[in-house]
Amino acid sequence: MNAKIAIIEDDPAISRILTDFLRKNGCDTTAAFDGNSASALLSTERFDLVLMDLMLPQKSGEVLIPELRAHSDTPVIVISAKSMLETRLEVLRLGADDYILKPFDLNEVLVRIEVVLRRAGTQQADALLECGGLQMHTQENRVTWEGRPVQLTAKELQLLRLFLEYPKKVFSKANLYESVWNEEYCYEDNTVNVHVSNLRTKLKKATGRDFIETVWGIGYRLKEG
Repeated sequence: MNAKIAIIEDDPAISRILTDFLRKNGCDTTAAFDGNSASALLSTERFDLVLMDLMLPQKSGEVLIPELRAHSDTPVIVISAKSMLETRLEVLRLGADDYILKPFDLNEVLVRIEVVLRRAGTQQADALLECGGLQMHTQENRVTWEGRPVQLTAKELQLLRLFLEYPKKVFSKANLYESVWNEEYCYEDNTVNVHVSNLRTKLKKATGRDFIETVWGIGYRLKEG
């Protein structure tokens, strides 16, 4: 199963269990451990599905779900220890697509994800991101320039996808590192610079033009024109 999933869970152990299991099953996961971080993540990145606890620090799942629904129809599966029927019904009314009680079985979680994604149709569609003659087929992780393949590494593909999904956004190095490497950014880390430079070089070699520009003092963005 190839899906990009956000895991919103304040318990590090549960988050790690879900992360490891889903990655073993082919998913790309990003974790947030509190409501404010989750809110920022869901407003800047696109996911195929969100797994969300309700009892979160700073901002609860009951607040996050309608907040997400205000700008996105991304499927949400709630995983919570709250077992009251009224709570489950209210969460579904707020916009959740399914509700799983803790403690949960990992295989059941996987099946529920597959069912919700199938229902939403996100697994079948090969989203196409474009900029001029440059195209990215997200389901296949394939990039072409005027129909010819462009060979990129996994990290370069993830970086390019961010730029294509948010063509007006200026990404700081911290934005890119935390989105692609799923780790906290350390000041003066040169990893992002190296990978962005490699991506720019490969794209220019394949297309003859620059697709990424440096915004001095801030970061990088997709180059218009």
